[in-house]
Amino acid sequence: MSQPVLKQLDGVLVLHKPGGPTSTDCLNQIKRRLGQKKIGHAGTLDPMATGVLVVLLGQGTKLANYLSEDRKTYRGTLILGRATDTYDVEGKVLSEAPWEHLEPESVKAEILGWLGTMSQEVPPVSAAKHQGKPLYALHRAGKEVPVKVKDVTIFDVQVLSMDLPSVSFRVTCSAGTYIRSLAHSLGMRLGCGAVLSELEREASHPFTLAQAHNLEEVLASEDRLCELVLPMTQALPHWPKLVLNNEQAQLVRNGAWLPVTLFPEYPALEGDRALLLSPSREPLALVEAQSKGQVLSWAILRGLWQA
Repeated sequence: MSQPVLKQLDGVLVLHKPGGPTSTDCLNQIKRRLGQKKIGHAGTLDPMATGVLVVLLGQGTKLANYLSEDRKTYRGTLILGRATDTYDVEGKVLSEAPWEHLEPESVKAEILGWLGTMSQEVPPVSAAKHQGKPLYALHRAGKEVPVKVKDVTIFDVQVLSMDLPSVSFRVTCSAGTYIRSLAHSLGMRLGCGAVLSELEREASHPFTLAQAHNLEEVLASEDRLCELVLPMTQALPHWPKLVLNNEQAQLVRNGAWLPVTLFPEYPALEGDRALLLSPSREPLALVEAQSKGQVLSWAILRGLWQA
């Protein structure tokens, strides 16, 4: 008996990713089972990690850059006393060292020291790319993996519990932060090594675990999938929505910038962003307030209207 053909949906599906499969594995299951051929995500999770994976469907794939750039919140657990090639418990052990001499307060102080902006070494087994190839592919092929460094910001850090050599913590950080690298660098500073043993993404702003659906629930939803998907008008809940009249909507479809003064209900500043809606409240465009001459106007970042 053949699978029913399901309609391609447009919007955001907040998925609670299970541990084990890759983010791409999860998307492929949804694609095959539910006929969502146009699918992507905003910010990958390692196979070991669980939690919020923002899945983008149809027109929602156009929002990837704008949903992946926001801050994330993670709850994690690390273990002192060893180092691996992946910076987590699933990797090959490279070294082991005693940790028993460490005082809990000094470990806590080092973790709280993550707060702020830092240069972070990208794990050698990661999806980051070098000359078009992911680092994990170079590692698997036994090739030299170049050291890549990036600047990240930790906005908040808490030590949740400590039973050495295990420490549980929560961090809110900029997009692209590798929590595995935080554990690895901590181990280097303490001189004993450290690996990440658990990781759950609690939030990928503006979405949280409270909104997330389990993969099994999603795969079993079939023609009820639309009930789980946030429509395009709700896909950027933290962006203002501006409803245009027919004339303004046609100008936007032709690529015109609209002066922000046309919308006195939202006194925009340069750099502010908004979602423009048609008179029937269909998504038209993602826009940003930019100066054009002496006039602050809504510049089109991405058109969303259907051809």
